[in-house]
Amino acid sequence: MLSAVKEALERSRTALEFNLEVRALQDRHASLSCREQEVMALVVSGLLNKQVGFELGISEITVKAHRGQVMRKMKARSLPDLVNMAARLNYAH
Repeated sequence: MLSAVKEALERSRTALEFNLEVRALQDRHASLSCREQEVMALVVSGLLNKQVGFELGISEITVKAHRGQVMRKMKARSLPDLVNMAARLNYAH
């Protein structure tokens, strides 16, 4: 019985940690401008900066600036890190 209670508490703690992490990611994502959200969506879908620029009608340099802001605001250390964050947010733009 005691082990069942410990397991339930551990599952509850894990779920709470996950929910807190997702909430923090949602808050960071909400801090992005509309354009930054558009850039993030295209970047995590696998497009190159040049392709993102073409899709949005902006220069590649502007894409790089927005992408840098996205990385900073989302606290992503790398592109794969940003992709993982998007997956946790169920990113489907």
